[in-house]
Amino acid sequence: MQVKIEDQSSIKKVLSFEIPKETISKELNKAYADLKKNANIKGFRKGKIPRKVLENRFAADVHAEVAPRLIQEAFIEAVENHKLDIVGGPQLDPPELKPDADYAFEITVEVKPELDNIDFQGLEIKKTLYEVTDAEIESQIYMLQKTMATKQKVEEERPVKEGDFVLIDYEGFLNGEAFEHTLKVENYVIGINQSPLPKEFSEKLIGAIPVQDLEIEVVYGDDFRDENLKGKTIVYKVTLKEIQEEILAEANDDLVKGLGKFESLDEVKNTIRENLEKGIVQRVKHEMSEQIFQALLEKTDFEVPRALVEGELNGIISETEQAYAQNNTSLEEVGLTRELMQEKYRDVAEKQARRHLILDKMITQEKIELSDEELDASFEEMAQAMSATKDAIKNFFNLDPRQLEYYKHTQLEKKVIDLIIEKSSVVEVVPEDAQAAVAQTEEEGTQAQA
Repeated sequence: MQVKIEDQSSIKKVLSFEIPKETISKELNKAYADLKKNANIKGFRKGKIPRKVLENRFAADVHAEVAPRLIQEAFIEAVENHKLDIVGGPQLDPPELKPDADYAFEITVEVKPELDNIDFQGLEIKKTLYEVTDAEIESQIYMLQKTMATKQKVEEERPVKEGDFVLIDYEGFLNGEAFEHTLKVENYVIGINQSPLPKEFSEKLIGAIPVQDLEIEVVYGDDFRDENLKGKTIVYKVTLKEIQEEILAEANDDLVKGLGKFESLDEVKNTIRENLEKGIVQRVKHEMSEQIFQALLEKTDFEVPRALVEGELNGIISETEQAYAQNNTSLEEVGLTRELMQEKYRDVAEKQARRHLILDKMITQEKIELSDEELDASFEEMAQAMSATKDAIKNFFNLDPRQLEYYKHTQLEKKVIDLIIEKSSVVEVVPEDAQAAVAQTEEEGTQAQA
């Protein structure tokens, strides 16, 4: 077998194969011998069917079985012999197999780019010294109060105002007729200017005094997410039955005892502080990583295989779809499509692919390894974050070795980032200085573009 490799670019290669006709003949002989043992053709005894009869009846099937196997075997051999680091699937248009001729075909592949050693030492990166404030903690306590708040009917006669909740009945009509997709709803409680009812409801309800009947016209745009309402004008007949006020629970020890694992408000505040501090650590690490990659991307130029970009892009879209699915909605319902997201996030996907390629290079360059102890510690950290046991995490990965290898690789990437930070010049700044630096960088970038 002859193989020629042509470089179309630094990341794209065309492999030209030529399998000699002698090999083709040998493989066809084997295929027809196997077929002869099992084929059933009327008028011939099993195992005694002449080769010519088999060829006339089954040639297309035999060729369709032999050709892909020859292509696969030749491709695997070439990849191993030439140590090709292929990404994505091979591209080929296999020609027809002819019994009396050499079998020639081409396969186009993308390979990982070969990067020079990356100089990462001595980078200057800023570390913002964020602090947890009492206001942030009180804000979290307020959200807890909101979660455990109750609603109470307003007894005095007054109009609806901002911040109120209202008890209403409503039904939608299209062209004066009751509309099947806006059936009557009774005793519905909604907050003024809160989802999911249209803003026209709040605008008309503010200032109204119960009990009162209202008509509210809602014009749905052509881009509205619900196909049943898109482009339609619906008149809702609404009965305002009562006004309700939200009564916040008192911020005291009684507030938190219902949560189960806390005995006092101070315990909750301490837990909130700890969680916010963990968030700060993650935020600072993310910001420092972004600075690192910005610097490395500027000094490291290379082509990125399309397959890697598409892989990152599909990951972004899938995560978005899952996030919407958890809220019982879809991309289409919020006016998005996979095509729009591919266009919007392609640059982001390419940057992510570049980052992974840089980190891959540095894992090899710096001979980064992950010890069993480090892997075990990461399982423990994941278990705590997910409120699970370490054994449950291990069992999950044991069921899917590919996921385990991917997870190990992400841990190696984290070790690379830690190494870069360790070898960098870290300048500590307060948040105000950090914001000023970001603003200056953005301004310089704008001026450079101009």
